[in-house]
Amino acid sequence: MAFNRKDRFFHKAKADGYKARSAYKLEEIQKKYKIISRGDFVVDLGASPGSWSQYAIRVVGEKGRVVGLDLKPITVKAPNAQFYQMDVFNLDPAIFEGREVDVLISDMAPNTTGVRSVDQARSEALCLEVLTVAQKHLKVGGHIVMKLFEGGEAEEVVKEIKKNFKNFKRLKPEAVRKGSFETFLIGIGKKASFVVPQEGVKEPPKESE
Repeated sequence: MAFNRKDRFFHKAKADGYKARSAYKLEEIQKKYKIISRGDFVVDLGASPGSWSQYAIRVVGEKGRVVGLDLKPITVKAPNAQFYQMDVFNLDPAIFEGREVDVLISDMAPNTTGVRSVDQARSEALCLEVLTVAQKHLKVGGHIVMKLFEGGEAEEVVKEIKKNFKNFKRLKPEAVRKGSFETFLIGIGKKASFVVPQEGVKEPPKESE
């Protein structure tokens, strides 16, 4: 059965002024786990079109700060936010404004092929890359949220989060489309001993010919 692109979350996003319905995924995560606080410095990786940043901007308040990054342009404007069109894994350190990050959020997904095993492997690789950003820039005690396509070797990512954060949560928010295999991984309280595997991110398998 085909999913309805214009479901209640689509219409709610329009009414609430969000760029996309995905804002309600982060909203549910926030309501359950309180990962973002007033005054926090939040970095949104793969921020386009900007709905996660929009929600984070509302939560951190005027004394907080949101920085969003994406290869695609982001048209959100707010006095407590700044957006950059750049590769999130080839960062200019200046975007961190001399600060450690309180919360790192990522709703990124790979370019999909329609081959589930390939898409899952690419999603896993993205998540492991996000963890390398967290190792360098997320403060001790900080939190992380990442989207992951379930299946394959997804538990490898879960293992790394459990190892490097005090608490781990997994949630499939109500706003995730029916039939989607995306889930969200939440790491709460970065440990001082945070270590990402030295061998780096595995190359995802190529699509079968």
